[in-house]
Amino acid sequence: MKLPLLRFALSLILLGPLQHVWAGDHVFDAGFDHRQEGPYSDADAARFLTQATFGPNLAEISRLRDMGYNAWLSEQLTMPASHHRPYLESLTAAGEDVYQNARQEIWWQQGITAPDQLRQRVAFALSELLVVSDQSGAIESYPTAMANYYDLLVDGAFGNYRTLLEEVTLSPVMGHYLSMFKNRKPDATANIRPDENYAREIMQLFSVGLVQLNPDGTVQTSAGQPIPTYDQNTIRGFAHVFTGWNYANCPRTNGGQPWEWEYCPSGPVDWPDPGWDAWWLVPMQPWESYHASEDSKQLLIYPGSTLPGGMLSAGGTANSDLQAAFNNIFNHPNVAPFFARHLIKRLVTSNPSPAYVGRVAAVFANNGAGVRGDLGATTRAVLMDAEARTLPDLASNGGKMREPLLKLSQLWRAFDGRADDGRYREWNTEYFLGQAPLRAPTVFNFFLPDYSPPGELSLLGLAAPEFQITTDTSIASVSNGLGYKIFYQWRGHSGQNSEDIVVDLGPELAHAANAVELVDRYDLLFMSRTMSSFMFNTLVTYVQAMPNTTQGRRQRVQDAVWLIQSSPEYAIER
Repeated sequence: MKLPLLRFALSLILLGPLQHVWAGDHVFDAGFDHRQEGPYSDADAARFLTQATFGPNLAEISRLRDMGYNAWLSEQLTMPASHHRPYLESLTAAGEDVYQNARQEIWWQQGITAPDQLRQRVAFALSELLVVSDQSGAIESYPTAMANYYDLLVDGAFGNYRTLLEEVTLSPVMGHYLSMFKNRKPDATANIRPDENYAREIMQLFSVGLVQLNPDGTVQTSAGQPIPTYDQNTIRGFAHVFTGWNYANCPRTNGGQPWEWEYCPSGPVDWPDPGWDAWWLVPMQPWESYHASEDSKQLLIYPGSTLPGGMLSAGGTANSDLQAAFNNIFNHPNVAPFFARHLIKRLVTSNPSPAYVGRVAAVFANNGAGVRGDLGATTRAVLMDAEARTLPDLASNGGKMREPLLKLSQLWRAFDGRADDGRYREWNTEYFLGQAPLRAPTVFNFFLPDYSPPGELSLLGLAAPEFQITTDTSIASVSNGLGYKIFYQWRGHSGQNSEDIVVDLGPELAHAANAVELVDRYDLLFMSRTMSSFMFNTLVTYVQAMPNTTQGRRQRVQDAVWLIQSSPEYAIER
């Protein structure tokens, strides 16, 4: 990269909040049948696809314009799921050793090429809520199991949240990650107490949060202080519920011997794959002799709970206690605004209004047919809300910072990024993007949902979660990494090999002779035509000064894309 490029990129950081008044939005809009609900312009379509997919491309913008939002959503909500685990199994069948790199390959492949884009995007949002990570030594050696876990999120993206909570809880991957696996009932003589880890996280991070919420997600207070959702007695009660679960089909002698519980050799079952890994691919099963059934258990207390005082009576089985606990959690009034807020933050904006959260939470609570927890209906509500479909002005604090992973996926989807051999060997992106799929550093995801950086945003009470992984170092590494992709990994480059994921710049060259057309094209693809007039005109002037030769036109494309993706205006998705 050239010094003038770097100097120009740095100059964009100093841009003021100027409005883009160039009327290029009408250049490509002739001849479309505008549906009543929209999109009414290419920019509207691009903005919607930025929220609902891993990035827009011109073909999908055109298709969405023809279909309309609701028809597109209906198609996506009923489209068959593109799974991840079969890819790893195909590599194993072909004799290839499979590691976590292969799991990342299929994540990128499905994110870039799968037709069920909305499902894949919501599954990614769910993976940042129901977190597991291969950074845990307990699960890092089981990539196929982790792909299988991700497929639970893919399949559950438009299902019911109550069902998904149960499937995630009984996954051996989650069982190992948050230590519910082989969690045992209390034994005073052996100084054993049930592990409280999963009990804490399923409440704090997966469902109800730490404080009582109103239906619109605002915090309930008493004497000026937030009201806690639960206390240590509740944690202890759920910890006792989550006891007695081990791998499926462990053989048991006289109800189960200690060595069988501890070592669990495989039994006579038609496993998907013979061997140790197979235990990780099916839900855990209960061992009653290790379940804490003797005592009553304090669960969540809230109006309308079917458990008087939130108390689960003694004498239940491992499964009956588990079902009662899921029902107790799922029907808590916090769950609807808690989940609504998460999905809005991941798809649309970091600071949704209480009214927006309330509208989405109402759909979660009742999809119109009396069903609670319908994630397909909830996703539609998030994307079709007026607050999502209206471009926020600069004074509204709407929008959110783009996640680094989504910057790269947007680049590849815009320019048909792929390798000649069809694989996506994009391994270990955490080294330059600060993120990699299912590789968060902790159960709290890559960033906290309500993180607010010190300074103006914090003083204004605004959340900006993605800023938590935005540092001086990461700004440079993300910019350099994206620059490498556009400057050195393009189709036809002399150093290209069959395994490189390369962008196709060939179709772009025809537009590069006209600087206004080129900048408008990328304003649409990357920024949904939200670029300020100052940035737009400065980019046009810069591009016009570059040679208009065959090589110069390619460089015009590369410079324009990299400068846009390095700019602070692009960093904030509106």
